Amino acid sequence: MVPADLTRIRFVSDAQVSPDGRTVAFVVTELSEERDEYLSQIWLVDTAGGAPRRFTAGPRRDTTPRWSPDGSRLAFVSEREPKKKGQLYVMPLAGGEPTRLTDLRHGVSAPAWSPEGRRLAFISRVGGWVEPDSEEEKRKSRPPRIITTLKYRFNGEGFTYDRRPHVFTVGLDGGEPRQITEGDYDHADPAWSPDGRTIAFASARHDERDRDDVVDIWLVSAEGGAPRRLTSCDRPAGHPAFSPTGDAVAYLGRTVRNAFGRNVRLFTVPTAGGASGCHTESLDRSCGVLGVAPIWSGDGRALTVAAEDEGAVALYRAEPKGGAPRRMVGGPRSISSYSLSRDGAVVAFTASQPDAPAEVFVCGPDGGDERRLTDFNREWKAGVTLARPERFTFARAGFTVEAWIMKPAGFEAGRRYPLLLNVHGGPHAHYGYPFFDEFQVQCGAGYGVLYANPRGSQGYGEAFTTAVVGDWGGGDAADVEAALDEALRRFDWIDPERLGLIGGSYGGFMTSWIVGHSKRFRVACSERAVNVQTSMFGTSDIGYLFNQVELGGVLPWEDFGKYVERSPLTYAKDITTPLLILHSEDDLRCPIEQGEQLFVALKTLRREVVFVRFPDENHELTRSGKPRHRLERFRILLEWFARYLRPA
Repeated sequence: MVPADLTRIRFVSDAQVSPDGRTVAFVVTELSEERDEYLSQIWLVDTAGGAPRRFTAGPRRDTTPRWSPDGSRLAFVSEREPKKKGQLYVMPLAGGEPTRLTDLRHGVSAPAWSPEGRRLAFISRVGGWVEPDSEEEKRKSRPPRIITTLKYRFNGEGFTYDRRPHVFTVGLDGGEPRQITEGDYDHADPAWSPDGRTIAFASARHDERDRDDVVDIWLVSAEGGAPRRLTSCDRPAGHPAFSPTGDAVAYLGRTVRNAFGRNVRLFTVPTAGGASGCHTESLDRSCGVLGVAPIWSGDGRALTVAAEDEGAVALYRAEPKGGAPRRMVGGPRSISSYSLSRDGAVVAFTASQPDAPAEVFVCGPDGGDERRLTDFNREWKAGVTLARPERFTFARAGFTVEAWIMKPAGFEAGRRYPLLLNVHGGPHAHYGYPFFDEFQVQCGAGYGVLYANPRGSQGYGEAFTTAVVGDWGGGDAADVEAALDEALRRFDWIDPERLGLIGGSYGGFMTSWIVGHSKRFRVACSERAVNVQTSMFGTSDIGYLFNQVELGGVLPWEDFGKYVERSPLTYAKDITTPLLILHSEDDLRCPIEQGEQLFVALKTLRREVVFVRFPDENHELTRSGKPRHRLERFRILLEWFARYLRPA
């Protein structure tokens, strides 16, 4: 695989099965280098089999397909009009022209049908500075931003303090959308009650909302009015879903506030009020990976959730009235979306494997009778060599660490090859079994690829995931280097003199940290990294809470030494490994000053360092950045490693 293959892959996502279980709607996305944008259409495929057929033909992006309750129509979000954000459309299943239901300045998201099928709820931002119409006004200075809150901007969104997301409803008759929530609060995840009278949503409306991560589930009349809090204001909660009888709401959340790395669990709470009950206590896995609301079975006896599980993402079935959750759909792959038919007899999902981009699958409620319904990348896969990982584990410091290695394209026994060690972000993310273009391109360029899930990674239980908290650069870095030692012991084709290191975000921290403490790597790339804990605390959109929690719960003025000690910049004088620093100029998660400070330090020290800044990109460059930037990044990256590691 080469970088240009990104424009040849068809990325399949968001599988939504119709209420009767006969048809799956899903999204197919392609990267256009010529237009430098993403193009998405909605497709349909019958669960009985047959060729998929395209349902929409918008000029840019059609996404988020959602079935009407009777299955006769699809609602979706479309960027059909130039210079407008995505609006809500509805289109008959039989085809024809879609009907636009909204024309809102900030666009819409999270559409949800009412039970009777005559209305939709959705989220849209309200407020914000308005660009003047006249040229004379446009020449005038913009007004100052008056900030009074900690949570005033967000990566990928920009300034949000004056643009709050609210719940709206709109009818199919073409009337004006109706805003049903009010106030200086964020709202998300609207869900209808079975009788259509009430909407559940997630929102932080408590007095201390600016200083913690607590979010509650609320209920509000579908006509608007004062909302009623359903949960207890003591933990993060989101993604509500009413039971079929409407007497309970399921949701996802953690058991405590301000505790990154703790499992996201499944809860239910009575709609009449009362205590929440947790239904995944015996499942030591996190259930919030996909950001999808739990799905009730038609009889209300079970709920389906996705969970991270040792490098994979699997589906689990939990029974609120008792019994341990059991895995429905698993295996060495990564599920990226899922839905159930109204009676629960058909489960539709998208899943990928390391050598296969995601496709649409269906199975029964117990995971049986699984069938793949699409194969959009068959021809592309037939024309490229894709590497498959070999899994291995090793024991260290009381933990079992899981790792994978991939051979370079054109591998020949008896030869030695350079190796790139990749470190994931998070730190509470994980590597494993999804299709990952990064690894395939690296293998295609002649490198072996090694990746591991050191302590801090999700999917191995809370004790493993939280072991990194307060110890960044300690046991986690030792785990990463131990994975390399184990790979060198097991695989004699690795050239120990040609080792490279790369990571992004927390993985960028690990890269900057390791090269400041080790000379074993010939070259490295630190991307969108955490390099200075003290400044990130005050400049990141989440730093005031994230850095505090991840460093063990201390504030900078309480233990400034801890922040300095766990900052790679502190050890810049010890970095002699040639370092490529990649950063996006609009990154609000790990702001570009994090890259700037390390670059200036290394340049002052006369070290070999290159700083690449991507304009108009945020923290998500490698996942959703402009296609040309993603391709250019690959070119820069591969040229940098080739200069020092000489791949075949």
